[in-house]
Amino acid sequence: MTTEQEGRGIQRLEHAKRVVLKIGSALLVDDATGLPRRPWLEALVDDVLNLRRGGREVLIVSSGAVAVGRRSLGLDPTRPRVQEKQAAAAVGQIRLAHAYQEILARHGVTAAQVLLTLDDSENRRRYLNARGCIETLLGLGAVPVINENDTVTTQEIRFGDNDRLAARVAQMMSADVLVLFSDIDGLYTADPNKDPTARFIPEVPALTPEILAMGTGALTAHGTGGMVTKLVAADICMEAGCAMVIAPGKGLHPVQRLREGGRCTWFLPSHEPHAARKAWILGSLKAEGQVMVDDGAVRALAHGRSLLPAGVRAIEGEFQRGAAVRVVNLDGDLLAKGLIAYPADEARLLMGHKSGEIEALLGYRGRDELIHRDDMVLDGILRAPVC
Repeated sequence: MTTEQEGRGIQRLEHAKRVVLKIGSALLVDDATGLPRRPWLEALVDDVLNLRRGGREVLIVSSGAVAVGRRSLGLDPTRPRVQEKQAAAAVGQIRLAHAYQEILARHGVTAAQVLLTLDDSENRRRYLNARGCIETLLGLGAVPVINENDTVTTQEIRFGDNDRLAARVAQMMSADVLVLFSDIDGLYTADPNKDPTARFIPEVPALTPEILAMGTGALTAHGTGGMVTKLVAADICMEAGCAMVIAPGKGLHPVQRLREGGRCTWFLPSHEPHAARKAWILGSLKAEGQVMVDDGAVRALAHGRSLLPAGVRAIEGEFQRGAAVRVVNLDGDLLAKGLIAYPADEARLLMGHKSGEIEALLGYRGRDELIHRDDMVLDGILRAPVC
C-alpha cells in the first residue's frame, strides 16, 4: 500500500463521526471451547473506547451467536437444521450479549442488544423505528451490539450473512466507515491460498466487473462469509457514501493496528453518507402525500431546521409513517421532500400544535419533529442564502 493510499483510508477513519465494526465468528468464538475469546474481546473493547474518546460513535455488528449456542446445546455443526440453528442462536445470543455487557460495564459503558431482520431495513416504517432506536441509544452513550434475529427469520427475510447486515446497518445509520474484521487481510486478484501469483489490492475506488470477479465463495470454520459477501457489502456501503475496509482481525487490538496503517483493503466512495441519503430520498422515493407549511416554517427550513407540527397548515394524502411527502408553502411552491414521522391521520391531529402537546393528542410521545432535517431534502427555492 502506498503512503497516499494508506492516508486516504486512515483519514476517513480518523475523521469519521460514526463507525460500524463487524466481528466475524471465527475471530470471536474459540474453536476448542465454543465460548467467546475473552482476551480478544477485552482488547476490542479497549479499541472501541479509544474511538469513543476521539468523539466517534461506535456500533458493533457481532456474529457468533449460533456458534456459541451450538456448542452449548451439543449440536453437530456439520449437519445443521434450520430449527436447531434458531435454537442455537437463542442460547448463544444471551451468552454473547452477556460477554459484551460485562466487559463494557467494567469501563462504565452500557451495551445494548439490537436484533434485526432484512425486513427491518427494507420496510420504511420498521426502518425508521430501528434507526430511531439506535440513534437514541447512541445519543445516550450506549454501544449497540447488533445481530440478525435468527430465532424468528425465515429465508425470505434473512440478511443471510453478517457482512450484508453490517452494510445495511451502516447505510441505515449514515455511518462514515464500516470495518469488516476477518481472518483475511483484504482483497486479492485471486485466492492467495490457491494462486501464488495473486496480487493484493490496497484500495478500490469503484466496483468494476474486474473487481467483482475477484470474489470467492470460500467459507471460514464458523462463518458464512467469503469475499463475495464482502463485495456485496462494499457495494451497499459505497452507494450509501460510506467507506468500507476489510482488515485482519486476528491478534489483539485490531482497530489500533488498522489505525496505525496495518495491511487492509479500503473501498472509498466518491460522496459522503448524508449526500447519498439525500439523493435516495430525492430520486428514489415517490411522494405519497403533501404537507403545507406557514411562513414561519419556511424560514425555519431555510435555516436548516426540522419541520415541527406547529408550522403545518394542511396535510394531503393517505400515507403511513416513514412515507415520502412533498413540503410546500402556502402558495403551493415545492420547498422540500422528506420522510414523515407520523401517519397521515396522526399528522392531521398534530398540525398547528406544539411538540409538547404530542402525548396529550396521540396518547403516546413520539418524535418532536414531523420531518427531521436529516430525513429531508430542500428544493432549490430554499437553497439560496436566507437573510
